[in-house]
Amino acid sequence: MFPTPIEKSSRQWQIGYQVLLPIVMLLWLAPLLAVALFSIRPDVDFTVGNYWGLPSSFEMLANYGQVFNSAMPKYILNSFIITVPTVIGAVALSCMTGFALGVYRFKGNLLIFFMFIAGNFIPFQILMVPVRDLTLDMGLYNTKTGLILFHVAFQTGFCTLFMRNFIRALPFELIEAARVEGIAEWRIFWYIVLPLMKPAIAALSVLIFTFIWNDYFWAIVLTTGENAQPVTAGITSFNAQFRAMYHLMSAGSIIAALPPVAMFFLMQKHFIAGLTLGAVK
Repeated sequence: MFPTPIEKSSRQWQIGYQVLLPIVMLLWLAPLLAVALFSIRPDVDFTVGNYWGLPSSFEMLANYGQVFNSAMPKYILNSFIITVPTVIGAVALSCMTGFALGVYRFKGNLLIFFMFIAGNFIPFQILMVPVRDLTLDMGLYNTKTGLILFHVAFQTGFCTLFMRNFIRALPFELIEAARVEGIAEWRIFWYIVLPLMKPAIAALSVLIFTFIWNDYFWAIVLTTGENAQPVTAGITSFNAQFRAMYHLMSAGSIIAALPPVAMFFLMQKHFIAGLTLGAVK
C-alpha cells in the first residue's frame, strides 16, 4: 500500500536514487542560484548578453551597496509594518473564531464555517476592481492601513479553517472538566485552549508571514510609491522606461527573501510540530 523505503529497495534503485537526487536538487535550486549569480554581476554583462557565463567582474559589494542606498530600506520597513500586524490580526481572529466553531454546537455552525472558507475558492484576480474601488471610497487607497485590513480579512478564512480543525482535535474532556468546575468560557479559551494551540499558532504565523511578505499582486493594486509599497513591489523601482537593472533587482530579491527564510529557521521546531501534531494517534 505504501512505497517501499529506499533502504529496503534493491541496490539498483538505491544507486539510481543517489544519482538522481543531487540532479533534481540542482534543477530545483537553479532559479535561486541564477538570481544569486545575477546579483553579483556588473551591469555591462547584461548589455553584452553575458547571462550564464562567468561574471566579467564580481560586483557584490557595489550592487548590494546600491540597493541599500536606494529606497529599498524604506520598502523593507513597509513590509514589516504591513506583515506583522496582519499576522497578529489574522491569527488572533482565527483563534477566536476557530474556538467558537470548533467547541460550540449550534444551528448554522457549518454554514458559518463554510462562509469563512468559501472566499478561499474565489479567484482573487476577480476581486481586484471592487477591492480597489472600496479602498478608494474609504480613503484607504495607497495606505499601509488599507493593505493590512485587506490582508487580515482575506487571510482570516484560511486561518479559521486551520484553527478550527486543530481545536476539534484537542481532547474535549478538558473543556468539559473546566465547565464542571464553573470556569467562565473566556477563561477556558485563554487558560486552557490557547496554551494548547501554541504549536498551531507558530505554524500558522510562519505560513501567513510568508504569504503576506511575498505578496506582489495586491501590493501593486492597492499601493503606489515608496510611502506604502512593500518590498516585493519596491523591487520593480529598479526598472526604468528603457532599461532594467537586473543586477540590482536580483540583489534586492535576495535581500527581500531573507526575513521569511530567517523566520522559518527560527520557528522551524514549532512549525513542524504544529503541522504534524495530531497526525498520529
